[in-house]
Amino acid sequence: MKILVIHASAGAGHQKAAEAVYSAIKNHTDFDVQLVDALDYTNNFYKKIYRKTYSFLISKIPSLWGFFFGLADIRCFLKIVQIFRRFFNMINAKKLHKFLEKENFDYIVSTHFFPNEVVGFLKSKNKIRSKVICGVTDYDAHSIWISKGVDYYCVACEETKKTLLSLNILEKQIFITGIPTDEKFSKEYNGKELRDKLGLKQEIFTVLVATGSFGIGPIEQIIDSLPGFQRVVICGHNKKLFDRLSKNKDDLVKVCGFVDNMHEFMACCDAMITKPGGLSISEALVNNLTLIFFSAIPGQETNNIRILKEYGIGVSGVSVLEMAEEIKTLNASAEYRQKGVENIKKLARPSAACDIIKLIV
Repeated sequence: MKILVIHASAGAGHQKAAEAVYSAIKNHTDFDVQLVDALDYTNNFYKKIYRKTYSFLISKIPSLWGFFFGLADIRCFLKIVQIFRRFFNMINAKKLHKFLEKENFDYIVSTHFFPNEVVGFLKSKNKIRSKVICGVTDYDAHSIWISKGVDYYCVACEETKKTLLSLNILEKQIFITGIPTDEKFSKEYNGKELRDKLGLKQEIFTVLVATGSFGIGPIEQIIDSLPGFQRVVICGHNKKLFDRLSKNKDDLVKVCGFVDNMHEFMACCDAMITKPGGLSISEALVNNLTLIFFSAIPGQETNNIRILKEYGIGVSGVSVLEMAEEIKTLNASAEYRQKGVENIKKLARPSAACDIIKLIV
């Protein structure tokens, strides 16, 4: 069995979902599997502008991103958007077309809407024979995920499924698997040993502050609002933020740049203040971490918040001081924390990657 797992490196979440599926296939099957960034098979200008435009808009002009996101999701414009995307992908992704046609995989698992469109088009034109699985990496589904030629859609929850049904996807094509996370996030760890390993103090309520891969948000204000609590700040790729925060002399503040052991930090923290990206949420849920959201990107992240609210998960739309009050309440009331964990368990899906593999097996 020859399998391709493909993503596009615009934002970390799509890549992490792809890596989770890839690792699960490697660990649990003997299939021949490749992991590919679709942008590596486009021309250099397109690859650069695709990544840069996304990061610029969400970090500098999120309202403009939200406008285009909403505009592209208007159902009467769907056909126009599809024609526009096909034109640009045909011009800029010729190498990707050739690669997919040459390799002609048995199965293709896509975790981003860009390769999803290319793969779906080739499948619909009988240029490849692959079974195509689309893994939607947010809790709502934008119409940009829809491509003719996709066989199965793997989604986070019942609400995501309802959105796809409203977009005329057949029920037999939709599987509620959850968003795939690496198996290391759902393993049992010794919290005390992890705190020692990571240089954290024992017996202190610890808050994980995650800024997303771009290091966005009112991070200094959040840190300053929580004196007496242990705070672990993950700055992602924002080196300026890391350099600024590293000057903090509070021994209850640990500052990290980009890390590859987020699962360890999650496993020994009590709550998480984060941006509401689909992968960050999913990783936190399998760790039973109470979530507080800030700086949601208009569009996919505000939709994530809306759906999580239906499950009683997450606090959003509050000031920094109100975030601090929520942390104090969590620290003071074990009963309050437990209620939050019970809600989280309704939506957490630690076996998502393996459940996607079952569609192949």
